Amino acid sequence: MHVSFRTRLTLFFLLLVVLPVIALAVVAIGVERTNAEQEIDGRLSQAQRAAEAPYDRQVQRAARAVNALARDTVLAAAVQGRDEVTLQLRAAELRRRRQLARVELRVRGVRPVVIGRGDAIAVARRALQGSGGRLQGEVVLYAIRPAPYAESAQASTGFDIVVTRGGQVLASTLNTPDAASLPLRGPVTLGGTRYRVTSFTKPGGGDAPIVVRILAADTADAVDATTLLLLGVLTTFLLCALVFALTAARSLQAQTQRLLDAAQRLGRGDFSVHVPTEGNDEFALLGKEFNSMARQLNARMNELDVERTRLQETVRRVGESIGKGLDRDALLGIVVQTAVDGVGAESGRVLMRDGPEGAPAEAARAGDVSAYLQLLQATEEAALEDQEPVEMEYSGANALARPMYSQDGVFDVLGVISIARPGRPFTPREQELLAYLANQAAISIENVDLHRTVQRQAVTDELTGLFNHRRFQEVMTAEVERTKRFGHELGLIMLDIDNFKRVNDRFGHLQGDLVLREVARVLRESSREIDEPARYGGEEMAVALPQTGLQGAYEFAERVRRRIEDLELPLLDGSGTLRVTASFGAAALPRSADIDKDALVAAADAALYAAKRAGKNRTVKAE
Repeated sequence: MHVSFRTRLTLFFLLLVVLPVIALAVVAIGVERTNAEQEIDGRLSQAQRAAEAPYDRQVQRAARAVNALARDTVLAAAVQGRDEVTLQLRAAELRRRRQLARVELRVRGVRPVVIGRGDAIAVARRALQGSGGRLQGEVVLYAIRPAPYAESAQASTGFDIVVTRGGQVLASTLNTPDAASLPLRGPVTLGGTRYRVTSFTKPGGGDAPIVVRILAADTADAVDATTLLLLGVLTTFLLCALVFALTAARSLQAQTQRLLDAAQRLGRGDFSVHVPTEGNDEFALLGKEFNSMARQLNARMNELDVERTRLQETVRRVGESIGKGLDRDALLGIVVQTAVDGVGAESGRVLMRDGPEGAPAEAARAGDVSAYLQLLQATEEAALEDQEPVEMEYSGANALARPMYSQDGVFDVLGVISIARPGRPFTPREQELLAYLANQAAISIENVDLHRTVQRQAVTDELTGLFNHRRFQEVMTAEVERTKRFGHELGLIMLDIDNFKRVNDRFGHLQGDLVLREVARVLRESSREIDEPARYGGEEMAVALPQTGLQGAYEFAERVRRRIEDLELPLLDGSGTLRVTASFGAAALPRSADIDKDALVAAADAALYAAKRAGKNRTVKAE
């Protein structure tokens, strides 16, 4: 007679498992509850010592740093002299060298120097004394941040850790909103789970102390006091069940072992595994389903390997092409979209700094950033502060931020690229892919900036910041052609600084350079966006005025002339001020005029020298 697996399993559990477990639960709960509570309390006591010891070591480390700082002669001199810059530098150097979480220097007469986050713990403090033993201030050092300490304490004790200060949770290995309201000692229920709590208190560096709670799962309710009776009842049932279980056990052992071996091979990645299937019982059906699952997994893994290889090659090709682009906005858009697609994220963005000290601002985004905005902001802030990649998790979502480093040999951060998705952390391969894209983007951004700088220098006069003579000639050629094609007017003024040689001869060329720069600044500030001010040569300058007639050019020249006349330039030797004037020639190309660029420039230049001959500091219209 064939006995089904279900029948054998029912008999096995009924005679060897179910009845003894029921008897054990009825008889043993009372006795073992007390033993379990005592055991948990003992383990909690040991855990408290194990958690308190590393905290005290961190405090001692901070104390050693405080003592070393108190002997710092450079710091003492900065405290005595109220040197805020040196205080800042010494505090930053101390935090880096000692690997501290936070440094606070409070010196009388100087703004407090605070470096590091406000949630740091393990504090040591010392008064700062000046000459004569007078109290000058105080130094407060924090050795570690709460999250690394909580993780370390959990690893050393095996229990959950909650760190609070003033009722605020600084770090917790429990994902529960009730962590701040836990008692200091005793039992508590969180999320349907009973815990036993113990705690210790340490100075917090402010008004509120640091409280570290240690939580162990309370299993005292699972046992009873009559363990001996349970053993007797269990032995009786085991003897009764033994005869019935032997036959089923032999059959089950062989079938179970085959499934176990196959599962282990599958767990090691061997998807070619095949389980022999004999008969038509439940084990045979299970083996068939297992074989079918292994075949499907093997096919899917092969598809994923092909897809992963294709995707990585595609991303690398895109990354290499990015390194050759000169459109910064399009470049950053491609980078963040490629990063989102390459790691299966839902959204991402790029923040760029406007200069080494500029605040980061969003330059490109991909996907719905608003759904993860707070998490992205926190991750980006940490990455920019630490200048290292940072990954964070909150409410089931993960974010990864990677700084984009300058490639010129200086460890500067140009910006940061961040991505976010729900459900799972980013793998090392995905982190490596984001690092590759960030490096390619940094190279491309610097190429774009270098290209723009070279372009700007090619057409700009270095001293005045105006367009140079070459650029002026190109602009005039283009504007004359545009005027002829569309029938617009084109104005031109030429100006020459009066008696400029006398300024150089009397006050030196550096003073002359200052005059040129200030006159150029007036010219720039007076021009419209479509105007083209340029240094024509020496102390002579010119402005092309598109869509402007002769009268408009004349009025523009007069405004500039009066502003130059009102300038009061300081003498570089400090002996007073210098006033200068300029002469102007104004000309214009009428609508549909049959005249070339050189004739227009010659007309404005002739008018300029007419102004010179007429007494200088005036504007003359061309004939």
